[in-house]
Amino acid sequence: MVNEIGFVGLGIMGRPMAKNLIKHGCSLMVNDISLEAVKELTRAGAKAGTLSEIGASCEIVFISLPNGKIVQEVLFNENALSSSLRPGSLVIDTSSVTPDDAHTCENRLKEKGVSFIDAPVSGGEPKAIDGTLAIMAGGKPEDFDRALPYFKMIGGSATLIGECGSGSIAKLANQIIVNLNIAAVSEALVLAAKAGADPRKVFEAIRGGLAGSAVLDAKAPMMMDRNFKPGGKISINLKDIKNVTKTAQEIDVPLPFTSLLLEVMLALKVSGHLEEDHSAIVKFFEGLANVQLGKQSES
Repeated sequence: MVNEIGFVGLGIMGRPMAKNLIKHGCSLMVNDISLEAVKELTRAGAKAGTLSEIGASCEIVFISLPNGKIVQEVLFNENALSSSLRPGSLVIDTSSVTPDDAHTCENRLKEKGVSFIDAPVSGGEPKAIDGTLAIMAGGKPEDFDRALPYFKMIGGSATLIGECGSGSIAKLANQIIVNLNIAAVSEALVLAAKAGADPRKVFEAIRGGLAGSAVLDAKAPMMMDRNFKPGGKISINLKDIKNVTKTAQEIDVPLPFTSLLLEVMLALKVSGHLEEDHSAIVKFFEGLANVQLGKQSES
C-alpha cells in the first residue's frame, strides 16, 4: 500500500469511489473543478491538492472524468498531472473513453516512465456508493496487480481483459448491452401500458423469468415512479454510444441496433432530457405511443 492516493474527478461516480477509498483507510489527495465536491471529500478525510501537487505527492492516481478530451487535458496540459508525476507512478483511468484515447495516454505517460491502466467501471451511482462496481481493466499484469487492492475497495469484481485499451473495449460492449436493454424495457412497458395492462404488474410477472435482468430491476421502477434523478446521465451514455459507433466504424463492424439507439438519444437531447438518468429513454417511446407509465400505473 502506498502512502497517498490521488483522485481527480469527483462527479457522480468519482465522489463515491473516492469516499470508499477513504473508508478503507487510504490517505487521499483530491481535485475537481467543483469546489463543493472537494469540500465534501475533505470533510470525509481527504486533502485538497492541485493537479501538480497530486502528481508530485502520489504514486497512484485515479481519474474519473466525463470524456477522453478532458482526461488528456488533466494529464498533459501545462501544470497538469504529467508535469510532476514521478517515474514508477501509476495512473488508473476509470473514465469511459475510446481505446484510442487509452492508447494515447499510455504512450505519452510511458515516455515519462509512468504506467497507465484504462479501468472503466459499470454499475452506476448505486454500485459506486456501495463499493460493488464491475471494473474492466486494460494494461500490464504487474500494474493490474498493483492496482488490485484498491479495485477491491471500490468494486465487487475486477477483471484484467488484456493490454491497454481492452478495458475501454469491454466498456463499449457493456454500454451497448445496458442501453439497448433499457430501450427494450421501455418499449415493452410502453406496449403494456398502451394495451391497458398495469406496467407494475407486468414488471413483477416477468422479472423472475428469462426477461429478468439487473437493468430491468434497476430501471423499470424508476420509469414507473417518474424518478429520473441521474445515476447514469443520458449525456454520459450518449457520449459512450458515440464512442461505440466511432470505434465500430473504424474497424468495419455493423451495429444496426446501436445506430438506432444513437438516434433515440439524440432525439432525447433535442427534447431537453440530456441531464436525466438514462431510464428516461422511456420518454422517447412514451411520446411515440402517447402514454405515460406513471400515470397509467396510478389509474
